[in-house]
Amino acid sequence: MESNFVDYVKILCRSGKGGKGSMHLRHVKYNPNGGPDGGDGGKGGSIILRGNHNFWTLLHLKYERHIFAEHGGNGGRDKCHGTDGKDVYIDVPPGTVVYNAETGKFVCDVAYDGQEVMLLKGGRGGLGNFQFRTATNQAPRYAQPGEPMQEMTVILELKLLADVGLVGFPNAGKSTLVSALSNAKPKIANYPFTTMEPSLGIVGYRDGKSFVMADIPGIIEGASEGKGLGLRFLRHIERNSLLLFMVPGDADDIKREYEILLNELRKFNPEMLSKHRVLAVTKCDLLDEELIEMLRKDLSPLSSPEGDANAQQSDEATSGAVGGATSVVFISAVTGFGLEELKDVLWRELNAESNKLQAITSEDTLVHRDKDMAVFAQELEDEGEDEDIEYVDIEDVDDLEDFEYEDETEDG
Repeated sequence: MESNFVDYVKILCRSGKGGKGSMHLRHVKYNPNGGPDGGDGGKGGSIILRGNHNFWTLLHLKYERHIFAEHGGNGGRDKCHGTDGKDVYIDVPPGTVVYNAETGKFVCDVAYDGQEVMLLKGGRGGLGNFQFRTATNQAPRYAQPGEPMQEMTVILELKLLADVGLVGFPNAGKSTLVSALSNAKPKIANYPFTTMEPSLGIVGYRDGKSFVMADIPGIIEGASEGKGLGLRFLRHIERNSLLLFMVPGDADDIKREYEILLNELRKFNPEMLSKHRVLAVTKCDLLDEELIEMLRKDLSPLSSPEGDANAQQSDEATSGAVGGATSVVFISAVTGFGLEELKDVLWRELNAESNKLQAITSEDTLVHRDKDMAVFAQELEDEGEDEDIEYVDIEDVDDLEDFEYEDETEDG
């Protein structure tokens, strides 16, 4: 069964071309030298992206591969202005990033509900010959053509907006935690890669407060090389304010698994390591109190790894850290052990002065990198968007007649 969660689409967008200005000379029975009266052409429609919080995926665009705006109408006699082409609004969920599918260049970003971004501007209409009349040129026999349309094949990539992003190996207990802390009902089973698509859950806190948690499919060592599900879903935690790393308490080496996860994030986007991090040791219902205390001592603060961006953070941000994680919490989503402590830690880190979500998701501070063309082709193939989208518009063949001269009579 095909999933309804679509976070990656490729579409061909085209704005409308401007209408041609009219070259018309008024010639009626009792006014044979009426002069120029050709009207201006209409403006072509534009393609505009609009943030809409009622959408949470790009499913509505998956089968709409051509989005075209209307062309502007041509000007007419009697100084009639051509009709303006209607603008086309493309509603997308907040967090949608647009790239040029041919060059991989970042185009624009729709970050919040109601935001409008001009993707392609419609062509201006040409001026009719009435606009060119002068004292020395009272019967101009020329008019402007409309401006051409703009066309671009774009990639729309959704990056979910959430406060906390979960990072862990398959079967680390991420989906179980989301289901225990929120009303979200992700699929839970005892086999790897149960979670095949990202999901969001709203976690309730004290005094009616809440924050959003994003669950993504598990990653494994070598994900940056395409193993497992690869790194295709990590884009959904790029915007998150805080990363919650989850490692099972029955793992052979918790610190090593944590470092593996950090390394995969570093290969995907080194800037992600500048985010605040919390390490949650899960499945503690399988451990006794003595073993938990041993692990707590073993996971005492360590020096940040070389190249870790969190190494420069304040003492408050690095206290209790393992390789840069802000805190270590022992939890069990099944029994509820440590969940209240975990929510307290997450809320404290989310509201720390050095980790304001507004500062991270601000339109002025959020930086999007261009696509690496060396891997862009493989990414398109993985997402099933590698086929070229072609379209031939027979209306693009312009009328060869550039001169219009009509006789009018009062009798019609």
